[in-house]
Amino acid sequence: MIYSNLAVLLAERKLKVADLVRMTGINKSTLHKLYNGESVRIDFDTIDKICESLNVTVGELLIHKKEQISANNN
Repeated sequence: MIYSNLAVLLAERKLKVADLVRMTGINKSTLHKLYNGESVRIDFDTIDKICESLNVTVGELLIHKKEQISANNN
């Protein structure tokens, strides 16, 4: 599963979503969904703008975690 690390990155920089909106020009609802882990897809252009603005890599913004498979699943 892919998870957004945007909330952590903004907190480390003492920034709010509104600050990132001003920095990137990305729609507020798009950033809020990413911030709250509600996004199901994201454009490369959006990823690029966030990474450039926060000076991070894609791997710092988006984190891959393996899902644990329950023994009850058949």
